[in-house]
Amino acid sequence: MPKDGTINRERILDAAQHLVIENGFAATSVDQVLRAAGTSKGAFFHHFGSKVDLARALTERYVTADIGQLQAALDATARVSDPADRVVAFVRHFEDSAEEVMSAQSNCLYVAVLTEQQLVSNGTADLIRHAIEVWRTAIAELLSAAATSRDLDLGDVEALADHVFVTFEGAFLLCRSTGSPEHMRAQLRVLRRLLTAALSAEPVGREASESAGREVG
Repeated sequence: MPKDGTINRERILDAAQHLVIENGFAATSVDQVLRAAGTSKGAFFHHFGSKVDLARALTERYVTADIGQLQAALDATARVSDPADRVVAFVRHFEDSAEEVMSAQSNCLYVAVLTEQQLVSNGTADLIRHAIEVWRTAIAELLSAAATSRDLDLGDVEALADHVFVTFEGAFLLCRSTGSPEHMRAQLRVLRRLLTAALSAEPVGREASESAGREVG
């Protein structure tokens, strides 16, 4: 059971995340956060030295959750033996849990942070860069293994991996601008179908094996 201080810190972070995503960092005051969290300035400054410290803690928490979702998808698809099938299963994992993804994060905090020059210049945005690099590396490894197994040239796999990440961020934007969470599932479905088509070649060795079998026959 977490201590009361931990609970209070998380309450402040929850309130701040909602307000920053809705209104932006600059337009969110400490007093607004305190009212939303139902806590005092004393409690706030016990956990955070300043509003900027709050933003960094908020971003760290968000990045941790983001990378956690990535790892959960990798773990969930680890037993898929065919590398190309695993890529598709990886995207389907998020497609099938689109509502959970939206309810857990609701909207992307990254844009709110990256539009604030103060947070970019003080290093808070570096946390987001780290998350992007972790996603890029993991997905590029999946794509490279799939390309090798199917003897395919996918071009710049890191750029393709970034495209997978960008699909999530674009879907968040669509959901927010239209007020409909359905765009997350729809965009992931499109992405899955595109990747399925791109990886549709036969696995390496299968064509040669079948040809040899025909010759023997």
